[in-house]
Amino acid sequence: METVADASTFLAVVLDEANRKWVIEKTSGVVLVSPEVLPYEIANTLTAMKKKGRLSDREALRAFNISQRIPVRLVPIRIQDALKVAIKFNIYAYDAFYMQCCLETKLPLISLDNRMCEVAKSISIKVVT
Repeated sequence: METVADASTFLAVVLDEANRKWVIEKTSGVVLVSPEVLPYEIANTLTAMKKKGRLSDREALRAFNISQRIPVRLVPIRIQDALKVAIKFNIYAYDAFYMQCCLETKLPLISLDNRMCEVAKSISIKVVT
């Protein structure tokens, strides 16, 4: 089985966040798929956390390195179609990239972002619960 995983799920695992165990349980034995933008979004989030004082330089770099060891199949998506989703639902383009990935691959989504999950369900994307 394959599932589209967003950056929030990777970050929960590598930063040992509260939802880490749930993410690992739901993705065990599952082939993870994400749009090609995944490593860029992870890096962006880690630098934002560093700027807010939530991570040190070393912690940010370590978290990124760990995230890159998680097996994931990165796939291209139609960015313009994702942008239309982002505009229609007033969401970030990054979130729409994962939904577009789901639409193109016909795979379910796993995310810790409640708003993203709501929008995904509204456009008939199955969400892992």
